[in-house]
Amino acid sequence: MKMIVSPASKMTVSIVIPVFNQLHFTKIFMESLQAARPENSEIIVVNNGSSDGTAQYLLECQNITTISNEKNLGCAAAWNQGIRASHGQWIVVLNNDIILSPGWFDGLLEFAREKNADIVSPAFREGEYNYDIASYARAFISRMSRVSRMGIAQGICFMVQRRVFDKIGLFDENFRIGQYEDADFFRRAKLAGHVLGTTGRSLIHHFGSVTQDYIRKEARDERKPYEEENRAYYRRKHKLTSWKRFIGRRREKLQARWWRISERTLHGHTLVEKWTNGRLRYF
Repeated sequence: MKMIVSPASKMTVSIVIPVFNQLHFTKIFMESLQAARPENSEIIVVNNGSSDGTAQYLLECQNITTISNEKNLGCAAAWNQGIRASHGQWIVVLNNDIILSPGWFDGLLEFAREKNADIVSPAFREGEYNYDIASYARAFISRMSRVSRMGIAQGICFMVQRRVFDKIGLFDENFRIGQYEDADFFRRAKLAGHVLGTTGRSLIHHFGSVTQDYIRKEARDERKPYEEENRAYYRRKHKLTSWKRFIGRRREKLQARWWRISERTLHGHTLVEKWTNGRLRYF
């Protein structure tokens, strides 16, 4: 592992981004991040063995820390590398297939302080990027700033108070490549008494599992796909029997339905929106 470290000072927030190829999306993401970079922040990009010009592009980016791996160590390992290299009171973990809106971090921080939350995610719109995120975010937040979904966070973007890692540890690297490492972390955090929430005070765009889709294609010839291994490990680790999973799914579906109906009826938006089949849908 080769680490190129920029000078560190006392940071409010450390932003950790793992990347694996998909240079086109990384460029779009980095442009939005540089335009909406929080004050007193550091950016840590973990290049997980990319072979498409990502390494050269990151060398050209200014004011970032780059950690370069010779091969793809997986999502959990990359997140952990970034966290260990970070200095901020808050750590934000981001996918590289997103676009940030102006003020995205301020909204997360305001919500965290008001709710005394330890893990916070923004609202997001997913799918084709066919709108202007700055103007859409302003209109969205004006309606949704008081809306939240407590008890959940989103793996594509989440902000974590450093004390959470101090208490429950980092991400479990037994989850191979990607999938379930975020769900495992959120479950452990809730069991330890930490407060999670998703807020309408911040909005991002998510193109939609770009890196995971690419990895699935690369792994299509494996005899036992990593998703199946990770799912089985997650269930064993948390002793999730078929009955517990059934009850959990029922509860989650009812809660999601209530959130969707109440948010859409009262505010005209939901905290999760997706452009699919030529229309915007609400979740």
